[in-house]
Amino acid sequence: CRPGHVIADKAYSSRGFRAYLRKQGIAHTIPEKTDQQRHRQNRGSRGGRPPGFDREIYRRRNVVERCFNRLKGFRGIATRYDKTATSYEAAVSLASSLLWARSV
Repeated sequence: CRPGHVIADKAYSSRGFRAYLRKQGIAHTIPEKTDQQRHRQNRGSRGGRPPGFDREIYRRRNVVERCFNRLKGFRGIATRYDKTATSYEAAVSLASSLLWARSV
């Protein structure tokens, strides 16, 4: 299953990773590290254009991150006590249902 769009943090802002995503035809929203920005700007016109970045799309990533943090509040999910993928998936589903029930 190939993603249509990748939203990642600054850890994935390398030139090679961006080039790989472009080669695969996958759109991406990745902020540029400050040292990479400075290096590009120091090179002047040879530094190239800054990579495209959409703040509104990047803000949606926060919702997913918060969901993962809440799920990790359940000890069995955070440490992955379940041996099989099926039982782990069931535990994640149960924890998600409990989180949803708490929010209602």
